[in-house]
Amino acid sequence: MQNDVVKNGVCSSEPVNGSRDVWSFKDSDSLSADHLVIMVHGILGSSSDWKFGAEQFVKRLPDKVFVHCSERNMSKLTLDGVDVMGERLAKEVLDVIQEKPNLRKISFVAHSVGGLVARYVIGRLYRPPKEEVKEDTSGNECKEEPRGTIGGLDAMNFITVASPHLGSRGNKQVPFLFGVTAFEKVARCVIHWIFGRTGRHLFLTDDDEGKPPLLKWMLEDYDEFYFMTALRLFKRRVLYSNVGYDHFVGWRTSSIRRDSELPKWEETLNETYPHIVYEEHCKACDADRYETISMEDDGSSDKLEEELVRGLSRVSWEKIDVSFHSSRQRTAAHSVIQVKDEVVHIEGADVIQHMIDRFLT
Repeated sequence: MQNDVVKNGVCSSEPVNGSRDVWSFKDSDSLSADHLVIMVHGILGSSSDWKFGAEQFVKRLPDKVFVHCSERNMSKLTLDGVDVMGERLAKEVLDVIQEKPNLRKISFVAHSVGGLVARYVIGRLYRPPKEEVKEDTSGNECKEEPRGTIGGLDAMNFITVASPHLGSRGNKQVPFLFGVTAFEKVARCVIHWIFGRTGRHLFLTDDDEGKPPLLKWMLEDYDEFYFMTALRLFKRRVLYSNVGYDHFVGWRTSSIRRDSELPKWEETLNETYPHIVYEEHCKACDADRYETISMEDDGSSDKLEEELVRGLSRVSWEKIDVSFHSSRQRTAAHSVIQVKDEVVHIEGADVIQHMIDRFLT
């Protein structure tokens, strides 16, 4: 059972299980929309967190996208761990794909810890390429370079918004701890009491039985998990990060940078995107290059964090830095950047517009 709501040409369904599907009200548009956009919320969140973003995507790209806001990891279920959440979401994505046989492409837009869950999911849903043989004009057989898929769909955009890709254990990675080393050390020991297994994954204290922490494990491909191969498969990988006033996810961890790599930024005069203050396109870096980087180059990073930076830098990224320093709701930057609430957090609407304007369909 579900309730369909039509507003400004956008149709949304809200089934009893809490998920949210959004598509164009016009039949001609909805039938031609072959691009599935999976929106993933953060810790203790729900599918309604992306309500504004989902509606904007469909308004701007009505004949292109079908948006699904995930629901199987809502509220306290987000405390079960990145891997458990990833398994649930992977099944949810496959269910959506099965229900919509016209889908050909897939993209992910994820907020906060949802970005880590999305990275787990794509590694789980990656399907190796099937080699195809075609005849050329001369009658000879030639092999086309095959590409893998995500759940059988072509991988397009992988976008995270204020996501802690380097975890939360490093200095100033959780700003509300004020960068005080003593506070950060205590947090590592007690975080699982508050945020369960997810807290252990975020603070990289899940190295039980000699296994590496999950975030480090996700830097490679293992057995049926193709974490890095899947990430590399997307045509775009994008990081939206708050440069300040995000009390939960630091600038460094959300933008996959060392302290020395954080750019100098200035308030923008761009009327279209007033809160976008810096954009950077980072090419993939070879592992050999990093061998020359000393741990002493960045005193704020421990060895494990440096490994995460190096591993994730093996693929290219578009890094978009956002500032709400002049915003009335700047202290809620972690929610404003997502427009979690259409009324309270509307100042972040230009970030969503920026996201859509550059979206590959």
